[in-house]
Amino acid sequence: MNNTPWYKQFWPWFLILLPGSVVIAALITIKIATDNPVALVAEDYYKKGKAINQDLSRITQARNLGMVFELKQDGEQLVLVQHGGPASGAALEIEFHHTTLPQHDLTQMVTQDALGRYLLPADRLVDGKWQVMIDAHDQSWRLQKRLQLPLSNSVWFQ
Repeated sequence: MNNTPWYKQFWPWFLILLPGSVVIAALITIKIATDNPVALVAEDYYKKGKAINQDLSRITQARNLGMVFELKQDGEQLVLVQHGGPASGAALEIEFHHTTLPQHDLTQMVTQDALGRYLLPADRLVDGKWQVMIDAHDQSWRLQKRLQLPLSNSVWFQ
């Protein structure tokens, strides 16, 4: 018979180690979860849902007007050119919403240059998937599309 005290034996410490490791893993998981909150769920989801219905009517209005834009990347800038619909000539509001990193979202008003192009600096946009929305200055119509930056080909909004 073994007369050594329990704390000097292997099996009690092994049995204590198993649940102890689970507790440590749970604490690490809680720390990670509190340091990196999920930003995919909106707090005002009802208002955002109502806004989606308004956006759908604006998208329909853009289709009825025949609005067509081409977006292409030229080095460190994005070039937006209108190819269809009534020439607006006014400023456009362009929104870039990153699919998982809301801190990189960007909304910018752009005006045409002398060649009729809308130029946007792309240096503030990180590579990845984006939801891009082009709005009329008076918010009467909207075009939107998902795209992957950097662009390898032209993207058409219609």
